[in-house]
Amino acid sequence: MNIRAKANIVSWSFISIAVIMICVFYFYPMIQALIMSFQSGMGTNLSFVGLDNYKRLFTDTTFIAALKNTFIYLIVQVPIMIILALFISVLLNDKNLKLKGFFRTAIFLPAVTSLVAYSVIFKYLFGPDGLINTMLLKLHLINAPIEWITDPFWAKITIIIAITWRWTGYNMIFYLSALQNIDSSIYEAARIDGASSFRQFTSITVPLLKPIILFTSITSTIGTLQLFDEVMNITKGGPGNSTMTLSQYIYNLSFKYTPDFGYAATVSYAIVILIVIFSILQFKLAGDKNG
Repeated sequence: MNIRAKANIVSWSFISIAVIMICVFYFYPMIQALIMSFQSGMGTNLSFVGLDNYKRLFTDTTFIAALKNTFIYLIVQVPIMIILALFISVLLNDKNLKLKGFFRTAIFLPAVTSLVAYSVIFKYLFGPDGLINTMLLKLHLINAPIEWITDPFWAKITIIIAITWRWTGYNMIFYLSALQNIDSSIYEAARIDGASSFRQFTSITVPLLKPIILFTSITSTIGTLQLFDEVMNITKGGPGNSTMTLSQYIYNLSFKYTPDFGYAATVSYAIVILIVIFSILQFKLAGDKNG
């Protein structure tokens, strides 16, 4: 056996465990879930039903409601979060700004807090007698407490605020890292040519951050389509399924309603299909040749 063959054996021995673990805990469950999506029945007593589960999606009013709610979160929250994260990163990249480390840490800190803990805190903050209503009443901005949790419209707003608060700092870190790799001489040349700060932002910053913006847009889209913790802990999907997401519906199908793991797997693959579609669309809109 030559040296190259021995090197290959040693190399494969190092990665073989990781490959096996990925296959067992990642690909195998995916394949099993796909097979299960063509089955239906109570609990584990499943039987093959073909495409019936996928046909059921189009007539399932709860699924359609959860899909609409998820789309609202996606269309409203993701652009706000991306723009806000980009704006904050530009501000924190200013060399003349004092206490930059403190502000960066403070804004990123929500991303590492416990999902359940911060969701419960938000539930109390936005309660009828919570801090938010108390402050708005004292400032005379409202005449009566807003039903942040029990009103369908305001409940969605509460979820959007919670998601934005948590994940804006996470996306900001990516933009901030990319901004620090941009040669400052580019901005100096633009200032000499008389370009305003806004023109520098639109003509230099945004184009150079395009790959990062695409990356954060896709990851934020995936995260929103899989949204579960905030809705489950703040509104429980209510009132009347007005805030329920697809992931919470999967949970309900599996553990809250009469267990139907086959149909729950079908809804899971509906999310997978949506993620693929939106990812491709974002690649195409960004003009990525590899999309």
